Amino acid sequence: MEVEIFGKELLEDLGFRLLLTGGLREEDARTIAGDLVAADMRGLNSHGVSRIPMYLKRIECKCVNPRPDIRVEQVGTAVLRVDGDDGMGFLVAHKAMEEGLKLAEKTGIAMVGCTRSTHFGMSALYVKQALAKGYACMVYTNSSAALPVCGGRTAFLGAAPFAAGMPGGYESPDYLLDMAMTVTARGKIRVAMINNQPIPEGLALDQEGNPTTDAKKAFEGICLPFGGPKGAALAMLMDMMAGMYTGSNYAGDVSSLYYRFEEPQNLGHMMFIMRPDLFVSEDEYKKRMDVYYKRLKALPRAAGCDEILMPGEPEDRKSQEALKNGIPLTENILDSLYLESLRRGVSCPEVFGENGRAVTADSGAVVFEKKQG
Repeated sequence: MEVEIFGKELLEDLGFRLLLTGGLREEDARTIAGDLVAADMRGLNSHGVSRIPMYLKRIECKCVNPRPDIRVEQVGTAVLRVDGDDGMGFLVAHKAMEEGLKLAEKTGIAMVGCTRSTHFGMSALYVKQALAKGYACMVYTNSSAALPVCGGRTAFLGAAPFAAGMPGGYESPDYLLDMAMTVTARGKIRVAMINNQPIPEGLALDQEGNPTTDAKKAFEGICLPFGGPKGAALAMLMDMMAGMYTGSNYAGDVSSLYYRFEEPQNLGHMMFIMRPDLFVSEDEYKKRMDVYYKRLKALPRAAGCDEILMPGEPEDRKSQEALKNGIPLTENILDSLYLESLRRGVSCPEVFGENGRAVTADSGAVVFEKKQG
């Protein structure tokens, strides 16, 4: 599929102006636009600017509060509870991490539980927020039903990513893990559906429980957990920790981002933030991390492997490449953003051309159309 290349600032500006039409505060719109472009730069276009039409539709339907009053309450010596007021999950999670970092500076470790939140985009955003301050962390979230439990045949668990980070040393990069509990992120199936592309075998089942390579049927059906029962069990833990434990929706009650527009999601997040100098000095920690990285890089490589990388390194390299050479967007994603811009009176000839785009159908609308099984 053909792509067009755009600079970081240009896409951030388009995202900012589109999000402003949803009634967000300027600062919040800039934050979210930057987060979405950051996902595109890391190669995760499933969590990038392609999601803007969906977020705006949920705001229009009053499923999301565009100007939330996010409240933070200390409920234990090293524990915070964050009420997101049904705001955009990006804002809730950034606030939670910000306050958690302040508390962990005093207590060494902090746990932050969030409720009344919504989809917060790429989990790596909040891990990077902690890493930028030199802290280790784990970030959990639950999400709408997308995969079955072990032995089940209907969607019950969310794709619910698990993310974690350890700050790098003097000569070594950060460790950053961000992975869904599915074989592939459900958002990647959504992008394949928008682009009218097939998906590989073994990722999903259709509504009748049959294996499928049709992205639309897969998106309407169920994703498969990675590692079979292991992935399903971890997805259950994410739902219990981030949803059930925090007082948020859980056990199949989180409404779909694309097919339910009657009520807020009441999504939950859980974060653990840790100072790296709790067991050894910060200097010693960094030296030990350098040793770890050097040993990792020196390991014998398997056939076909050119280089062994730390988790997070491939995405960081993609980000640097995108910063230098631009961010690719497919024609169908551009068509969807163009039609959303027309609907909202947002002009951006730098992205869409002086004469706009010749679009006959909204390829992005397919994500809201579910066949009833």
